Amino acid sequence: MSKLTHPEVHMVHRIGWLRAAVLGANDGLVSTASLVVGVAAAGSGRPEILIAGLAGLVAGAMSMAAGEYVSVSSQTDAEQADIARETRELKEMPAAELDELTGIYVARGLDDGLARQVAIQLTETDALGAHARDELGISETVTAHPIQAALVSAATFAVGAVIPLIIAALVPVAQITLVVAITTLVALSVLGGLGASVGGAGVVKGAVRVTFWGALAMAATAAVGMIFGVNVG
Repeated sequence: MSKLTHPEVHMVHRIGWLRAAVLGANDGLVSTASLVVGVAAAGSGRPEILIAGLAGLVAGAMSMAAGEYVSVSSQTDAEQADIARETRELKEMPAAELDELTGIYVARGLDDGLARQVAIQLTETDALGAHARDELGISETVTAHPIQAALVSAATFAVGAVIPLIIAALVPVAQITLVVAITTLVALSVLGGLGASVGGAGVVKGAVRVTFWGALAMAATAAVGMIFGVNVG
């Protein structure tokens, strides 16, 4: 007797935290590096550059956490409202809901008889689960978790933001703009490729698109700093 030894790990199982982690790290790296580059390009000294960068790290991490929590909570509220409505409909009109589930399976390619049989068996086993999954598209695999998303976003934002701050603290002031920009682009390419790889997408494509937007952001803030030459000290 053979045993099935083919464990599968699907990328969708990671989507709950992966999106928040990649977004947080990218945002932390790009926004803080852009801030550091912009302030340095304005001719500010190292203390002012580091203070601005640190303030950006703290504010950005808190903003990411709050934004993710509110966004994902709204999604969760909508899902729960749909589940509550479906629960009420299953109680008040079970026959109509059974017909609806049957129609879904027919639309997916089953013949009428088999679709009806599947709908009946799933309804007897877990009617709400079947409707949530097949009618509403809601399943435990992709269910949003607000607190998890908020914590992951804040933590990864801080990790990404630390990189340009470390560079700004170590290199000569006159070289901060160039070194932070180069280091950030390299880090972005690695991060973009890693995120794409973990998510099952193309590594090169992921690295290029993240690096492009990061370079654009830093170029814009450097231009602002050089044009206005505002010294925050």
